[in-house]
Amino acid sequence: MDFNSYWYLGLAILSLLLLVYICLKKRSVRSLLLFFTIVGIGYVIEAVIYILMGSYQYYPKFIAHEPYYDSNMGAIVSNALALPSVATFIAAFRLRWMWLIFFTCLIVGIEWLFLNLNIYSHNWWRLGYTAFGLPVFFALARKMYPLVLQPLKGFFHFLILLLIIGAITGTMNILPIMFFYNRYYRPGWYAGQAHDTTAFSTVYYMCASLLLVVIVKLHWKYKWMKYALIAAVVTIVTIILQAEGILYSLVWWDPIYYVLLPLVVLFIAEAVSRRLSMGLESRKN
Repeated sequence: MDFNSYWYLGLAILSLLLLVYICLKKRSVRSLLLFFTIVGIGYVIEAVIYILMGSYQYYPKFIAHEPYYDSNMGAIVSNALALPSVATFIAAFRLRWMWLIFFTCLIVGIEWLFLNLNIYSHNWWRLGYTAFGLPVFFALARKMYPLVLQPLKGFFHFLILLLIIGAITGTMNILPIMFFYNRYYRPGWYAGQAHDTTAFSTVYYMCASLLLVVIVKLHWKYKWMKYALIAAVVTIVTIILQAEGILYSLVWWDPIYYVLLPLVVLFIAEAVSRRLSMGLESRKN
């Protein structure tokens, strides 16, 4: 394993341990749902500043064949593990502003260390942007925590469900591409194939997540019709993208995976939707 990898792996393990501690201490699924909600928010932010605007680059050395996919893995460690775990910890334990400042300084310090170790670099991003943005990010997590404690309906139910499903769908869409090179997209937005693929995959997962949440909201008598609809839509979209020269499937199981994935996520979405509608434990933690 490369020197760089140990640092990112260590950060990932510490983040997972913090998440496990939160779940064990709180003994409530609400903390886990909040975690995925925050991951969903982080993915939207990263889609803008990292993928679209090229703010920074990670060098975890997890993926040797493609530097941009390797950078994506660093982004996942940061935005799907480290930051959401800390934000969930702050929100679940209702920590006050002094703790927000402490964790902001800690994360800025880690970012500074990674810069000096040359395992991470800035393009136009600056440490000051992190120092300014993190308190806002953490404060948002604190505001969302009371929201997931009560039965949700209407806009907030739709929004929270969309963020949770987006976190799951986004991760499961890009991981096989990065590790197994099972497909790539060529919309022509960026010169690099990996960057092009990542950008289009982001749009793809966002649209898929939106479709899944809309389908969950449909009150059909026969549930199997929802699964048939999503399978049909994904199949048609796949055929169109291939015909337009945007999607290139490289292994036999690729189309099967991307049809089955939304079916599994739809099942999860139905369960999460019911949970959000009922509200979470009324006992105070």
